[in-house]
Amino acid sequence: MLNPRFRPRLLTAAVGSVLALAMTVLLTAPADAITGGYVALGDSYSSGVGSGSESGSCLQSPTAYPGLWNAAHHPSSYRMVACSGAKTTDVNANQLSALSSSTGLVSITIGGNDVGFSNIMTTCVLYSESDCVAAVNKAEAFANANLANLLNVTYNGIRSHAPNARVVVLSYPVFYQLGVWYCIGLSETSRAKLDEGINLVDNITKTAATSHGFSFADVRSAFVGHQLCSSDKWLHSLNYTDLTESYHPTAAGQSGGYLPVFTSAAG
Repeated sequence: MLNPRFRPRLLTAAVGSVLALAMTVLLTAPADAITGGYVALGDSYSSGVGSGSESGSCLQSPTAYPGLWNAAHHPSSYRMVACSGAKTTDVNANQLSALSSSTGLVSITIGGNDVGFSNIMTTCVLYSESDCVAAVNKAEAFANANLANLLNVTYNGIRSHAPNARVVVLSYPVFYQLGVWYCIGLSETSRAKLDEGINLVDNITKTAATSHGFSFADVRSAFVGHQLCSSDKWLHSLNYTDLTESYHPTAAGQSGGYLPVFTSAAG
């Protein structure tokens, strides 16, 4: 039989062991781990246009970065409401209702359609270099005057609908690798102007996102070496048989470009 005088010592030792184990768990568990559901908002870069297996009127694909992250991390719930063609006003009207106080993670790409990405690319492909430059200049003027305000309304809506969520705002990739003499299609001037316009949109987006306390996940560096005119493209070139997928990330662009950048920001 155990000597009674040793029992307090054993009890103290047992309690100490439990506390030590608890402290170990607390210290080793990630302090910023996501709890709650995940909701993917935004436009075609989030819905997955160009990555394959798109379905529905919003052209959503399981091989877009939100679906890939969900499959790898298994949040308590997952909703994909990003939609091809969406503008900030579409997010406000049709997507924010997917959020709630139990939402733990939100991702979004938005703003490209507000400044007219699609129309710009059509102009640059079908018309002259001067028309292309003029179209980008017009979009840049609109972005400088209006984009921050449009984003702020959407970001305020996200925060009010999902007060407890981590919000990750992702950028757009710069389309063209410059200085490649053998690249056919648009002129170097047009390609450089398009890259300039994308960088402007991304930089305005970064400023707006960080001012709201959101994480800005910048994919531009991840796509370097995988842009149009490179030997290992992660973006679709102009496709006359499927104009919708043109200038969107391929499956490799989603998995190799967007997914790791989002994963790093999301935790």
